[in-house]
Amino acid sequence: MRIATLKKRCDFLRVRAAARRWAAPGLVLQAAPMPDADAEEGPVRVGYTASRRIGNAVARNRAKRRLRAAVAHVMPASAQCGCDYVVIARAATLTRPFDALIGDLAAGLARVGARAGDRAPGRSRRAAAVRSREAGRRAGDA
Repeated sequence: MRIATLKKRCDFLRVRAAARRWAAPGLVLQAAPMPDADAEEGPVRVGYTASRRIGNAVARNRAKRRLRAAVAHVMPASAQCGCDYVVIARAATLTRPFDALIGDLAAGLARVGARAGDRAPGRSRRAAAVRSREAGRRAGDA
């Protein structure tokens, strides 16, 4: 599987707006299906972000290098074709053991649904709980 890099800001914003994200101590993973309808056979695209909260330029670049290495280790076997991913560095990315960083990424890939019809994990249970509470209130009013 080929892993390409996201480079345009509009792609980062589209993935962020998809609301499929998972946070771990070492990273945050966001996912969205590619905008093309025939992208099911396309490459996996990954973008990397490290804000100034991580540290100076040297620390941010080191964090992104660690994330790239983790992605190269995990994504070829676990990522879904035709999906865009954004991996965001956290403060612990620099100090977290590499095996734990790989575990964070693997767990994130398992949790994030990135196909067009998928919903974010846990979203349906929350919505069902809200609907049942509203139905209970309506039944109490009657």
